[in-house]
Amino acid sequence: MFPKKPPMGFNTWNTFGENISDEMIRQTADAMVEKGLRDAGYEYLVIDDCWSEKQRDPVTDKIVPLKSKFPNGMKAVSDYVHSKGLKFGMYSCAGVRTCADYPGSYDHEFLDAKTFAEYGADFLKYDFCYKPEHADGPMLYRRISMALENCGRDILLSACNWGCDDVHKWIRSTAAGMYRSTGDIFDSFVSFRDIFLSQLAHTDANTPGCFNDIDMLTCGMRNFGNVASTGCTDTEYRTEFALWCMLGAPLMLGCDVRKIDDVTLKLVTNKGLLRINQDGECRSLFVAHEDCNNLRNVYARLLSDHEIALMFTNLCDDKGAAWFTPDCIGVTANAGKVLQLTDAFTGEDAGIVKEYKRVELDAHDCAVFIAKVVDA
Repeated sequence: MFPKKPPMGFNTWNTFGENISDEMIRQTADAMVEKGLRDAGYEYLVIDDCWSEKQRDPVTDKIVPLKSKFPNGMKAVSDYVHSKGLKFGMYSCAGVRTCADYPGSYDHEFLDAKTFAEYGADFLKYDFCYKPEHADGPMLYRRISMALENCGRDILLSACNWGCDDVHKWIRSTAAGMYRSTGDIFDSFVSFRDIFLSQLAHTDANTPGCFNDIDMLTCGMRNFGNVASTGCTDTEYRTEFALWCMLGAPLMLGCDVRKIDDVTLKLVTNKGLLRINQDGECRSLFVAHEDCNNLRNVYARLLSDHEIALMFTNLCDDKGAAWFTPDCIGVTANAGKVLQLTDAFTGEDAGIVKEYKRVELDAHDCAVFIAKVVDA
């Protein structure tokens, strides 16, 4: 499948881990509709690891759903998700076992792809644990991709090899629609900060059809669930979400959307930030001004309609200012042009910039603007 924009949805892993069930998935589907997440663009509901029996069926050799969690089978769950106008996602692994020690798809790729198609899957997250030593990422992801391409259903491949084997260099050849380029995220500022910074050398490796996935969002988790850590403040979640949007990364929610708080819901459905993330031209982010070892950078991203997204960051542990000059994005002081700014968070007019823009920020905070070049 060739996604034209970064995929958006929800994945069970961050909050629930192994504690998934038919009832929880149905409730999540209901919540995604009732809270406006589906209408905001979050269309995939993805079941991660721990959904199957510990061993394959001895007769068919198929992976089968764990009866205690999914007593009606996976097709019934998929049908319910689809009835809500959502798309259904499954999980498997390139190795002989999944990361949580359930059956993997190694040497069963065509059978498993057919099984997922029978379930009505629209998305497959494909992990990288317990693989034979001789098997590398390019071989394994081309193998599952070939199986999916021939399973009779359009299924988006979400390759999850954590950035191994120089994944940026070859992943598009596999026909994956998105690919993980980092280790696992945890619910902490340091975790999401370091993940984002690790991708500054790979901002060009994010294109229509194959988007750079820097893991599921932790916004709103409040240090609860399977990847709990130190937790984050509302300010930090705001920065996390803005960074993911600026990078053009897939937006996969990881909090319990059934209980999502109003602040988080308002953040992840913010039209200005989603406008940046889902921009049809899918341009790469670049550093417009670098300061304090990348901790107080200003990032820019060219958008359609001749607009520019600008993000001022303070990833330091104390207050400070981020600044830049329009010359850094190609608008010189004597060009006869200025930047007209709109605050992406609020939609309010943020004034004009001719020669210099400085934004004072609290620790771990950010400011995001959508700019237009207009006559001075």
